[in-house]
Amino acid sequence: MYEKLIPPTIGSKITFQDGKPNVPDDPIVPFIRGDGTGVDIWPATQAVIDAAIAKAYGGKRKINWFKVYAGDEACELYGTYQYLPQDTLTAIKEYGIGIKGPLTTPIGGGIRSLNVALRQIFDLYACVRPCRYYAGTPSPHRYPEKLDVIVYRENTEDIYLGIEWKQGSAIAEKLIEYLNTDLIPSTPEHGKKQIPLDSGIGIKPISKTGSQRLVRRAMQHALRLPKPKNQVTLVHKGNIMKYTEGAFRDWGYEVAVNEFRDACVTERESWILENKEKNPNISIEDNARLIDPGYDALTEEKKHVICEEVKEVLDTIWETHGDRQWKDKIMVNDRIADSIFQQIQTRPDEYSILATMNLNGDYLSDAAAAIVGGLGMGPGANIGDYCAIFEATHGTAPKHAGLDRINPGSLILSGVMMLEFMGWQEAADLIKKGISTAIANREVTYDLARLMSPPVDPPLKCSEFSQAIIHHFDD
Repeated sequence: MYEKLIPPTIGSKITFQDGKPNVPDDPIVPFIRGDGTGVDIWPATQAVIDAAIAKAYGGKRKINWFKVYAGDEACELYGTYQYLPQDTLTAIKEYGIGIKGPLTTPIGGGIRSLNVALRQIFDLYACVRPCRYYAGTPSPHRYPEKLDVIVYRENTEDIYLGIEWKQGSAIAEKLIEYLNTDLIPSTPEHGKKQIPLDSGIGIKPISKTGSQRLVRRAMQHALRLPKPKNQVTLVHKGNIMKYTEGAFRDWGYEVAVNEFRDACVTERESWILENKEKNPNISIEDNARLIDPGYDALTEEKKHVICEEVKEVLDTIWETHGDRQWKDKIMVNDRIADSIFQQIQTRPDEYSILATMNLNGDYLSDAAAAIVGGLGMGPGANIGDYCAIFEATHGTAPKHAGLDRINPGSLILSGVMMLEFMGWQEAADLIKKGISTAIANREVTYDLARLMSPPVDPPLKCSEFSQAIIHHFDD
């Protein structure tokens, strides 16, 4: 079954049913150490995870680790350009859940991106990136503690599918000619637009299936959150890309109201309901005016559409959502992508779960992480219906490799996400407590130490930081 690996002889497999893991008390979990600073941060992470499990369950539960290979370390064992050997893919598929350190992006041959490849091979369609603040973490923002969001990023589509053609290539020229002479002129809304002949061409596919399964998982997560955080925001650029990003928004609302009707309300529905609550005798037309301030300037046809919307909402959900019942539902709204970048900085406490497409989610999750202390404190998970891989969100930082100085926080917090996904919440809570206390006590690695006021000197080593976290389990 394996070319060069020998699985643990002790332990059981994690299986999946309806997209949820069935986790035994002795699971086998494959891990990829990672390139560069993976040599430092993985041992620190494993020590923390093992200690938390031992503390929380007194020996009744244990992870049996299975080392597998990817990136530069894989090439050393399997040969040149063997960045992602079949052994590794077989192990992850067999055991269901894995965790990995940072991986080098191959240069000169092999796979374009190992991270993207793993997501696509295992159909890990939901990239989940929590961004929350730990007291004492240095931040460029005045009130970073107000930000507590979870980015749900679609992980398999958009431009990351990697379908593109180089400028000047025969296929690019053929495609541009076809678009310019046939498809664009045949689409009246495009007018006389033409693609420059010296363009590279990329394809941006956004599917209904991909969009809705991502939003569905975000909605399921929102159901588990406390009431003030029961919110899902659909992030898109639908005002410009109506049939891709705009469709993502529409499909997101569709899955919310069709599959979670009793548990959710859209922002626009809430306006209609609240208008009637404030004035029980309000007319359909006056309600329409309040939800659409430009109502009186619209054509009669558009006025009719809005009035029908108001009537339908009141007819279908007033009994279940009216009289302020909607206040206890998941709020589903949407925001334009460029606007949300501003709002997570100026009004961060208004947001909870941000569901978005691949590229927007890539930018947004890094921007949110910067507010709460940077990628060194940013965990990540890639989740599908039959597999999940948890990962550090930063790069390999090879110049720091082997120096025992890098911050292992991202990978440790990814381990927290893994434990939560497995249902081992007690162990996860211990780690979060340990990290929070260590940072509050200024027991940090150099990246955080130099930004604190006054700076911490000397900072802790990577291994010392992990031991400080473990020490604070007993506080």
